[in-house]
Amino acid sequence: MAPRLPHSFYEQSTLQVARGLLGQRLVHLQRINGRVRRITGIITETEAYCGEGDLACHARAGRTQRTEPLYGPPGFTYVYFTYGNHWMLNVVAQPEDVPHAVLIRAVQPLEGLELIARRRKGRPAALWTNGPGKLTQAFGITGRHNRLSLTDPKAIIFIERGQAVADRHVRTGPRVGLGATPEPWLSKPWRFLADLPLADGQ
Repeated sequence: MAPRLPHSFYEQSTLQVARGLLGQRLVHLQRINGRVRRITGIITETEAYCGEGDLACHARAGRTQRTEPLYGPPGFTYVYFTYGNHWMLNVVAQPEDVPHAVLIRAVQPLEGLELIARRRKGRPAALWTNGPGKLTQAFGITGRHNRLSLTDPKAIIFIERGQAVADRHVRTGPRVGLGATPEPWLSKPWRFLADLPLADGQ
């Protein structure tokens, strides 16, 4: 097991956090049949959401019961329900009271493959975790995992250090599924993708 990303990682600018998460390992520790299992995957796609002025960000509505986790300290989860059937996993960035977050959109599965296959039954492996709702289903992440610390020593969801992905393997582009979000927010190149396949930590 590699060291976990420290609190200071999440205090960086949100775009740095979104870019820096590529190549790191998302981990969920789950107790199944009395035994703790590791479900892990290399993060391959992220999106940055940058505060109340970003009209694609939930914080555009200000501080509400739903958006309260965004205003909390960095290095915590923000998990919300969307489209009636999908959970979305975000990590909070920036200092407290600055409502920024990074959506983890996709991972390359590494550990817990039999659990992932069971949860994504009937889908080919290439489609197990290639979207934000798919990866939360595969990893067993739901609303009960909202507002959890990623850096607490007892954390059950955290991000382990991998190896930085070279710029030549990274693409950027507009964020996905923004609907009627106006420009310039609709086209901001705040989506980061690592070319696949990646070796573990590379």
